[in-house]
Amino acid sequence: MIQKTVNCVVVGGGAAGYFAAIHAAENGATVVLLEKGNKVLAKVKVSGGGRCNVTNNCEDPSLLIKNYPRGNKELRGPFSRFHTTHTFDWFETRGVKLKSEFDGRVFPVTDSSQTIIECLENEARKNNVRVHLQTTVLNLKKVNGLFEIETTNGNISADNIIIATGGSPNADSYKWLGDLGHKIIAPVPSLFTFNMPGSPFLELMGVSVQLVKLKIENQNFTQDGPLLFTHWGISGPAVLKLSAWAAKWLNEQNYKFNVLINFMPHIKEDEVREQVRKMIQTASQKKILSSRMFDLPARLWEKLCLISGANEQSHWAEVGKVFVYKLVNNVTALSLSVNGKTTFKEEFVTCGGVDLKDVDMKTMQSKKVPGLYFAGEVLDIDGITGGFNFQAAWTSGYIAGVEVG
Repeated sequence: MIQKTVNCVVVGGGAAGYFAAIHAAENGATVVLLEKGNKVLAKVKVSGGGRCNVTNNCEDPSLLIKNYPRGNKELRGPFSRFHTTHTFDWFETRGVKLKSEFDGRVFPVTDSSQTIIECLENEARKNNVRVHLQTTVLNLKKVNGLFEIETTNGNISADNIIIATGGSPNADSYKWLGDLGHKIIAPVPSLFTFNMPGSPFLELMGVSVQLVKLKIENQNFTQDGPLLFTHWGISGPAVLKLSAWAAKWLNEQNYKFNVLINFMPHIKEDEVREQVRKMIQTASQKKILSSRMFDLPARLWEKLCLISGANEQSHWAEVGKVFVYKLVNNVTALSLSVNGKTTFKEEFVTCGGVDLKDVDMKTMQSKKVPGLYFAGEVLDIDGITGGFNFQAAWTSGYIAGVEVG
């Protein structure tokens, strides 16, 4: 049975909920954590392919906030209080060694998310946080200054409550918070890959390019970074970042749009054209498909040449202006039709949630209901790929927990 009266109830057993519970308990509160599922820290478990991308090594809060499509301005203050360096120090002082990779992502040196999970669970036990699994909140109301919480595992009263239920693609999941007076920004998916059913580029499954620039056709959404061709379409950091920044617009389009890929973003189109002309002059007797240019993967180069009008026997001496025009265009602005998205269910991220205007970002306390706090993705905050969503969870969980404690 749940303890009847406590200082703080945390709803949600994810990264933000655990961090909030630990810091509330460290600061003197008696804490009960409620998790509706049969396990805690599920998203931590699968993050980063099971390695857990704990945070990013971006230390400057003014630069850090640029990685959040939603919540960037509002996070400046919280990140000044608890940022990536604090996260790094927190885990390392508890025996978890971390490492930074070339792209800024931070992982435990064990390359195992279980290391992070065990650290959080150990800290929770050390601070006497009581965790109750398979316990769903059915009703919440405030009576005589106390929160009365009805759950599937009994009722409990608390001085404070921290909501860390995470993001959800289902708007109904936020209804009870809306009933308490909070404005809810309609949730839509973020951080997903692009589906291209029927595309000839599906044949390139497994081919990757280290740097491309993506642009949604006829829109201002652009991102750069690595690209991966998959059996369903395209993926990789460039795609995930673009999906985050354009999440709401893409949802409005029902995920049907065209994306432009520039495989040579570091040089101008005229220079690409000039290099092709030089190849025609200096290698006229060579076959086009075997004369790979621009350091592109061989299979990608062949596909770009074929859709530009060449065949397996074509030589550079045979090409005309039309082929050159098409090839340069396909190298610098390949247009692909997208129809649908793929989201890994365990790792889904949503934009939307509790409107930040209803939250005091200095304390994470609701402006509508005193004593009610928020942490993590239940808020209308989301970051791009690279450890930024976890950092927002640690920061908001830390602040909410300390304030309650």
